[in-house]
Amino acid sequence: MTARKALSKETKLRLFSEAAGYCQRPECLRPLFPEEMGGDKHIAEMAHVIPHGETGPRHEDRPSADFEPDTFDNLILLCPTCHTMIDKSPEGFNRETLLGWKSNHLITLTQSQGIRAYDSRAEVRRVLAAAMAENKAIWKEYAPEDGASFVYDPESEVAKTWSQRIRGVIIPNLYRIQGIINTNHHLLTDAEQHVFALYREHVRGLSERHVCGISGRAIRYPAQMDDIFL
Repeated sequence: MTARKALSKETKLRLFSEAAGYCQRPECLRPLFPEEMGGDKHIAEMAHVIPHGETGPRHEDRPSADFEPDTFDNLILLCPTCHTMIDKSPEGFNRETLLGWKSNHLITLTQSQGIRAYDSRAEVRRVLAAAMAENKAIWKEYAPEDGASFVYDPESEVAKTWSQRIRGVIIPNLYRIQGIINTNHHLLTDAEQHVFALYREHVRGLSERHVCGISGRAIRYPAQMDDIFL
C-alpha cells in the first residue's frame, strides 16, 4: 500500500482554484463555501480518483507505470455527498469519468451560470457590472486596507465578517468575473489583456491567502479592471 503523505498547499490551492469554489461533479456544482455556513468555512473534500490501496474504489483503473496517488492529477474537489457517492458506487464512476468532470468543469460551470460569448463589449460590461459592484461594496465596507476605517483585529466582528464575505462572496464573484472574461477574451484590447493577466494573479493570491493559508504572495487588485470593456 502506498504511504499517505500530506497534500502540499500548492496542490490544495490548484484544486480550489480550478474548481472555482464549486463541486466538480457536473450534475451537482454545489457551492463549496455555502451561504448557510456564513461563507467562513468550506465543505470541500479532496477525493482521490485512484486510491492508495489495492482494494479501494477504482483500484482496477490504476496505471501500470509508477503512480503517485497524491498529485493534483489524481485528485478532484467534491462536496461530501458526491465524494461518498463516487466511492460507494465506483462501478458507475470510473477514472475516465472523474477526470472528464474535472477537465470540463469550468466550461460546465460557466454554462450553468449563464456565462456565454457576446457580440459586443457593452454586453460583456453589463454582465460584469453586478459582480464587480457587489465586490467593491463589500471591499469598501469591510476590507482591512483601503476600506472601512478600523484597527484590524482578527477577533473583531468586522474582521470576522470580512473573512466570511471574502470566502463566501468575493472569491466566487472573482471566479465568475474571470469566467465571463475568459469566455469573451476575443473582445479584449491588448492593454486589457495585460490588465486581465494581473487580475488573474490577484485572484490566485487571494485564494492562496484565504483558502489555503499561504500569506504574502497576493498582488493588489489592478485598478484598471474598473474600466475593462468600457
